[in-house]
Amino acid sequence: MSMGDSGELNLTPLVKRKGVGTRAWLVVSELGKSRIEEVGKHSIMRRTGIPARDLRILDPALSYPSTILGRERAIVVNLEHVKAIITATEMLILNSKDPSVATFVSNLECKLSNFDASQSPAIKGSGMAIEDSPSDSKPEASNSSPKVSFNALKMDGQKVLPFEFRVLEICLEFVCGCLESETSTMEQEAYPALDELSVRTGSLNLQRVRLIKNRLVVLFGRVQKVRDELQYLLDDDMDMAEMYLTDKLDSRQFEDRVLEDETENEVLDDYSDEDMRSNQSSSANLTRQRPKIEELEMLLEAYFVQVEGTLNKLSTMREYVNNTEDYLNIILDDKQNGMLQIGVIMGIGLVILNIGLVISGLLGMSIGIPLLDSGVPQQFYATTAGLVGGSFICFLIAMIWIKKKGLLG
Repeated sequence: MSMGDSGELNLTPLVKRKGVGTRAWLVVSELGKSRIEEVGKHSIMRRTGIPARDLRILDPALSYPSTILGRERAIVVNLEHVKAIITATEMLILNSKDPSVATFVSNLECKLSNFDASQSPAIKGSGMAIEDSPSDSKPEASNSSPKVSFNALKMDGQKVLPFEFRVLEICLEFVCGCLESETSTMEQEAYPALDELSVRTGSLNLQRVRLIKNRLVVLFGRVQKVRDELQYLLDDDMDMAEMYLTDKLDSRQFEDRVLEDETENEVLDDYSDEDMRSNQSSSANLTRQRPKIEELEMLLEAYFVQVEGTLNKLSTMREYVNNTEDYLNIILDDKQNGMLQIGVIMGIGLVILNIGLVISGLLGMSIGIPLLDSGVPQQFYATTAGLVGGSFICFLIAMIWIKKKGLLG
């Protein structure tokens, strides 16, 4: 943006730079209100505090496995089609124009709006209680004040989950529901097709089962990735502790107020300052050693069990496919053995037939044979019958010997 010779404002460079490197992000607030913002990569990094490598995970053009990452000020969620960044106050969704994500966005807005309508009075009242806390509190109160957060709020005797956990639960519910729905649809298609293939082995049935098996392998891998990610989070307490964004935000705000109080109350002696810092550091170290992750752990365990059940269904279906393949292989092996037996029998018959042809050829030679000198036709018939009967007897003897040796079933 520059001034021209006539003193008018030149907006041409600004127009050219507008939209370069920016993407459309759907920003959903705590109240369930959504808006589209054109934001660049660096702005998102400054706004959420996540590094560039985590932002690449959300790129729709790149293929990354299902991932849930807890950072200092945000949670990076990459689950199936849901690619989003969750902070303590808002959620940023990248691929909001994807038709598969539209259902999730509407569900998210509806649930957040309904939750705000039923819980906001208690939250606002508790929030006012936090704001009205006296600024000249004693050092002893510093151990309990940072813990005052949305986790401590109660409505009808139940704790209210912070915003990041409510949104994370909606993401997990949507993803797990989609995977379970796809699994149920595949079950309705796979089992009848496999049963029909067991009865009638045809090229059409084989092609149908092959496509189902390919879909099964892909779906099994997707569910396995989600299950492994939840298992990884449940095994790492520190990663789960990093996801308590509201608590960390409240702690930072409390520390800022404490610093302001320290600057205003300079009359405190050095001993009191050191005592306050030691109490705060010991409380922080104690919190790091024993993170309170019960709420998030129960949340993840619930959806881990659901994903595990979906994975068990797919495992059962895959075993059924393998059993059907084994059954078909047994049938094919049995038919192949039958064809081999027929080939052996026909080979033995051809050998004996060749022996009879050789004898017939010898008798048909134009040389003097006493059998043909008398001219009696009965002798010719007797010779022919003896040749045929001898060939048949030789065939029976060969078959009995082969069965005794176990060469035929």
